[in-house]
Amino acid sequence: MNNGDEKIIRALEPKSWHEIKAHDSWHIFKIMAEFVQGFEKLAKVGPCVTVFGSARTKPDNKYYQLAEDIAYHITQKGFGIITGGGPGIMEAANKGAKRGGGKSVGVNIVLEFEQHPNPYIDSDKLINFEYFFIRKTMFTKYAQGFVVLPGGFGTFDELFEALTLIQTHKIARFPIVLAGKEYWSGLLEWIKNVVLKEQNNISEKDLELLYVANDAEDVANHIHQFYQEYYHKPNF
Repeated sequence: MNNGDEKIIRALEPKSWHEIKAHDSWHIFKIMAEFVQGFEKLAKVGPCVTVFGSARTKPDNKYYQLAEDIAYHITQKGFGIITGGGPGIMEAANKGAKRGGGKSVGVNIVLEFEQHPNPYIDSDKLINFEYFFIRKTMFTKYAQGFVVLPGGFGTFDELFEALTLIQTHKIARFPIVLAGKEYWSGLLEWIKNVVLKEQNNISEKDLELLYVANDAEDVANHIHQFYQEYYHKPNF
C-alpha cells in the first residue's frame, strides 16, 4: 500500500464509521416494531406450548410423527401450539395442532434459503420476524411449556436459553420436555457426569427442570399435571 492509498483510507474512515453508527441507531425502530407486532398478536392467543425441533426432519422420520402426535395430544389438554413456523418438526407440530382442532401458531424467521412458513399454521396466527432474539422472546413469553424434539444448533440454543432464564429466576418455571430418549440420552449423561459431577457447574436441582419422554401422551400429561398447580400466564 502506497502513501496515496493510506490517505484515501484515512479520509474515508470517519464517514464510514459515522454511517455505520447512524444505520445501527435506525435499527432500534425496526426492532421495536417487531416486538410490538409480536406482543399484540400473541397476547390474544391464550395458553400455548412451544414445540422445537429440526427444520430438516422429513415426514417419513419417526420424530416427525412423534411431533405431530405430541401436538395433537397437547391440544386435547386445552393448549394451543406455537412453532417456529417452518418445515420439519415445526410443520409436524402445526399439523398435529390442526388435527386436534387447537390453535396453530407460527413464529417464522425470514431466511434467504432455508425456511418458509408451513401450510398448517392458522392464517391469522403467522408472524414473520427478521431478528432471532425477538423471535426467541416470543417463544418464551407466550409459552406455558417447551417440548424439544431432535434438532441442531438452533434447537439447542432455544433449549439452553430457557433453562438459563428459569435457573436464574428471570422467568417463572414452566415444564421443559425432551421428547425422544434415544436422541437426548448422550447429552443428558454428559450434563450429569461432566457438567454436574466432575465440574460442579450446575446443581443437582437444576436437572429437575428437564423431563424426558418417548410417548406423546406422556408429554401432554406431564404438562397438564404441572398446570394443576400453577395458573396459566405469560412468563415475563
